[in-house]
Amino acid sequence: MMKIPSSLRSALRAMALGAAAVLLAACAAQRPQPGNAMPFEHAVDQAVDDLMVQTKKLPGFLAKVESSMKQSRIVIDPLLESASGQQTEVTRVAEQRIVQRMQAQFKQFTVTPFNSTEIATAQYVLNGTLVRDKEAGGSPYRLNLALTEIKSGVVIAQSVARISDASLDTRPTAFFRDSPVNGKDRGVEGYIRTAETQPGQAADALYLERLPTATVMQEATAAYEAGRLQEALARYDAASRRPDGQQLRVYSGLYLTQSQLGRTADAEKTFGTLARLGLETNNLSVKFLFKPGSTDFLADPKISAAYPMWLRQIARQAAQIDSCVVVTGHTSRTGSEAVNERLSLQCAVTVKTRLVGEAPPLAKKLREAGAGFRENIVGTGADDASDALDRRVEFKVTACEA
Repeated sequence: MMKIPSSLRSALRAMALGAAAVLLAACAAQRPQPGNAMPFEHAVDQAVDDLMVQTKKLPGFLAKVESSMKQSRIVIDPLLESASGQQTEVTRVAEQRIVQRMQAQFKQFTVTPFNSTEIATAQYVLNGTLVRDKEAGGSPYRLNLALTEIKSGVVIAQSVARISDASLDTRPTAFFRDSPVNGKDRGVEGYIRTAETQPGQAADALYLERLPTATVMQEATAAYEAGRLQEALARYDAASRRPDGQQLRVYSGLYLTQSQLGRTADAEKTFGTLARLGLETNNLSVKFLFKPGSTDFLADPKISAAYPMWLRQIARQAAQIDSCVVVTGHTSRTGSEAVNERLSLQCAVTVKTRLVGEAPPLAKKLREAGAGFRENIVGTGADDASDALDRRVEFKVTACEA
């Protein structure tokens, strides 16, 4: 059999992928809307089946080229809850069921763990989001899945399934529950956009670019949640040293592991870096939790013992920038709108006062605001770990008034 030169194989592959993209883009416009809502497990199965069936519509030539080059290997980037950008108990269950379904029904694909070894040889990445449709009566949730060819950056299949369950376990997993800030940054937003991208379109470029670092971060998070803190610290540190490792979730992981290992000075330094990065990117939302209906911080030392240090570091970082900062309080959806508007403003004043106490020059640079529950991320009003982000305090950089 004549051996095809590697340069020709690459050219043929590129041509085939281009043809596939055109075909998939044309088919995407004709795809039917998601069907009726169904129980969670059935919806996950349906989303997987729809996704995999779409791959069979790729041109036969592409399939031959691909099969001659390498085995079809898929890594699954852990699913996220769309509004918060967090992994939750239910997204983790969905991910496990996706793996089971693919291994049982689609043996032409090898599903491998999302780690730094497997990402180097995988052809495809599967990602997905769980979306809560706040206005949808009969189907309060929907599941989005996307399959992306890593080398070309093209989404080759995308599916949506509606879920009829009235409630799901949306509590954040341990790392996201413990994280001091909301880590939803530009990269996470790119992940979410990719999960909703139609076949034949390009996946988010920054999301794909960060995949290798994301695998290191996921290895660290798995170690953290398993209690292997030294291993977690080493992996978070490795992620932070990568060119694209300057991410909120990376520094949150470093902070958490250093704190739990008793490295107090290192933890404070890392939180300072976290605060600086959040201000530089205008994306700093801190989980300061208050007593219900009060402007006093929660008395539980497991939650609030670090707050004085957080305030100290935020004050130091805010004092070093030329711009001003708006401190905005938020509340969960419990009680009347008027009460929550007033309470959120009072909480913002409390935080602002504490910051000025740490750095008096901030008195001229800080402004307070209250959003009540108008900008809820979760919006359930559960007042527990599942909606802690709704009770956050945000710090937004803005131009100083003359």
